[in-house]
Amino acid sequence: MPGGTVTGGYVRAEDLPKVVAVFPLDGALLLPRGGLPLNIFEPRYLNMIDDAMAGDRVIGMVQTRRGGDAARPRLAPVGCAGRITSYAETPDGRYVVTLTGICRFLLGEELPGRTPYRQVAADFAAFEEDLRPPADETAFSRPRLLRALKAYLDSRSLEVNWNTAEAAPAEALINSLAMALPFDPVEKQALLEADSLIERESALVALLEIDAAAYDDDDNDKPMQ
Repeated sequence: MPGGTVTGGYVRAEDLPKVVAVFPLDGALLLPRGGLPLNIFEPRYLNMIDDAMAGDRVIGMVQTRRGGDAARPRLAPVGCAGRITSYAETPDGRYVVTLTGICRFLLGEELPGRTPYRQVAADFAAFEEDLRPPADETAFSRPRLLRALKAYLDSRSLEVNWNTAEAAPAEALINSLAMALPFDPVEKQALLEADSLIERESALVALLEIDAAAYDDDDNDKPMQ
């Protein structure tokens, strides 16, 4: 995407909605300009998608924190808003949608239960830079990231399209790996809250290296068959 292009047509934080419907889903990470496929089947979230499609198509993806109850867990302090850019309804009544990330936000006060799904006041101001692709990617160390990724994948006997990984723009590569790899919710939240793309890259490399080393240690501890 060329520099200066905004996400979803939004230019400033104040252009974004002041209230956002949130979808709490641990392990599902959305980042600006990333695409997140979702399979929606729970009635309250079907309702949420219906309302979003009738309006600005914006919903927020949020992780949860310990506390609260299973039906209404505590929410993490930072989420990411996305716009529904693909929508289909299945014969059994599910919605299959793709959210394209717009901008992260700070979760403010939760609105009283006017809807079956949860809504919060959203403050986008601290993350306004999300609306513009990173202007300078010169600090990005692709060889370092790919070495860590190879060790991580080798420890699990997994593969990736290396031609794509070597050619992808820095933001697309870093964010797609952060979103797709099976890190735990706390790690996903740390990747979401990284202040810059380069800080997200550093956190991602650290997670890949730690995880690969831990996986190898587990294998070494297993008894011989």
